[in-house]
Amino acid sequence: MSLFFFLTIIQALVGAALVGVILMQRSEGGGLGVGGSPSGLMSARGAADFLTRATAILALVFVILSIALAAVSVEATSAGTIDTSLDRSLPAAAPDPLGQTDPLPAEPVAPQPAPADIDPLAGQ
Repeated sequence: MSLFFFLTIIQALVGAALVGVILMQRSEGGGLGVGGSPSGLMSARGAADFLTRATAILALVFVILSIALAAVSVEATSAGTIDTSLDRSLPAAAPDPLGQTDPLPAEPVAPQPAPADIDPLAGQ
């Protein structure tokens, strides 16, 4: 199992835990606030402090894992050599300083008769 795959699994678990901890926190509208005995860890204030600390720690771990995954993916996907399979070693043609696109002179074109000169009954 590669390091990248392992870190991705840990990142997913930390992300899911972070979502769960955020959803358990008491919002301004009441939310899913955790109740319990009036004293100790599960009191309203104790639960809020615990969930706030847990959110901060999980967020920090999430950011650190994101940076680690970025570093591992760059290391894993960087090539050791330069790929020269598309090398075009033929020199390109020099551009024409006069701006002509056709290097051969154009042949004169025979003039076309005007539409008034064409006789529709002559079989043309």
